[in-house]
Amino acid sequence: MNPAQVKPKTVSEFIKAAPRESRAHLREIRACIRKAAPGAKEGLKWGMPAYTDRRILVMFAGYRHHVGFYPTSSAIRAFKKDLAGYKTSTGSIQFPLDRPLPKSLIRKITLFRVRDATEGNRRWRS
Repeated sequence: MNPAQVKPKTVSEFIKAAPRESRAHLREIRACIRKAAPGAKEGLKWGMPAYTDRRILVMFAGYRHHVGFYPTSSAIRAFKKDLAGYKTSTGSIQFPLDRPLPKSLIRKITLFRVRDATEGNRRWRS
């Protein structure tokens, strides 16, 4: 097997293997998520960096022209107005590499997901 085809086993390996153009944004988004959700466990899910606390909070991935941020559909709906300038779908947001990363927005969305997961955990386990 070609060493370049080895799948990353950690978030650091994932970032190192990502397209060069996206690495700086990936390091920034990682730091932002870790600061907003310090208790979340960092790992890989479906081959992407994922942060979990009772359930998956957010995930991200890097591409040649954007960083994909995956905070679930509830967060997309809750921050619809704030996300008006970005390409979104049901559960994802694209942050273009030619613009600064909206760290404040990423932080708010991550905090929303922490609260959402905590409240959801009480609903399911009460």
